[in-house]
Amino acid sequence: MRAVAVQTFRAEPELVQLPKPEPGPGEVLIKIDYAALNPFDWQVADGLLDGRVPHVFPLVLGLDFAGRVDVVGPGENRFVVGDAVYGQAGRPPVGTGTYAEYVTMPHDTTIAGVPDGLALRAAAALPTSGMTALEILRTTTPLDAGATMLIVGAAGGVGSALTQLAAARDIRVVAAVRGDERERMRALGAAVSVDTTEQSVREACTGGVDMLVDLVSVDAESFGAYAGLVRSGGTALSTRGAAAPGQGVNFQLTATGALLDALAEAALAGEVHVPVEAEYPLEKAPEALARNRSGGARGKTLLVP
Repeated sequence: MRAVAVQTFRAEPELVQLPKPEPGPGEVLIKIDYAALNPFDWQVADGLLDGRVPHVFPLVLGLDFAGRVDVVGPGENRFVVGDAVYGQAGRPPVGTGTYAEYVTMPHDTTIAGVPDGLALRAAAALPTSGMTALEILRTTTPLDAGATMLIVGAAGGVGSALTQLAAARDIRVVAAVRGDERERMRALGAAVSVDTTEQSVREACTGGVDMLVDLVSVDAESFGAYAGLVRSGGTALSTRGAAAPGQGVNFQLTATGALLDALAEAALAGEVHVPVEAEYPLEKAPEALARNRSGGARGKTLLVP
């Protein structure tokens, strides 16, 4: 099968030919229709998890996917051939990713059926961004309708999904973005959209906020500048590990099949979709990764095997 992989950490991604995988007991082989690009993909290729979890080389990149079950492995299984599925292929060893024509997945991990009415293309853009957004809302202190949430770095996949899910719950979203994304964020449900500069954010949040979700700050000082806007009893959350003790919460996604099921229901109900910014054939994945590295992503990039 065709796949995009690196031969060593920090090597250039390249199109390679690999044996078509076979599903083991309790697994399914999925023919991938779409794989979605996340910054985590190239970070892993650069050695982000080196020494922490096992790796295999050539290391096939990618986590998020949507496609159809091609083969069902022996033993118990909740899927049948032809089922439309989507999910996150993040099990060890690292290197059996989704920038490929096929991937195998255990039937009871982070994989779920795609309901009728939800296109595979739309489903592929959802897993990491959508599960992160949904779990942020589920695992933090619940916000009442009318509460204010400040999202710093709202224009990317997670921010776009979180803006929509929060707005669907009548939460007032202040979306802090760079560039010309303000109109798009308002179209996604943000009540206010401002530049990410500290002064602009402070002017938009003069009365404080009930929750901060910081998707961009990488140090405690930057995070603290936004966290200071959170009212007493509110929540300040970082997805980049920037919160120092006493500043707030460092969030990490716990991905599950049940969370994917809930996300698919939200998508089918029209509460969330992750905008697709670009679509590339699989052989153009190295170009797409280089573009993503340069920053400024607006929505998702999809790869088509």
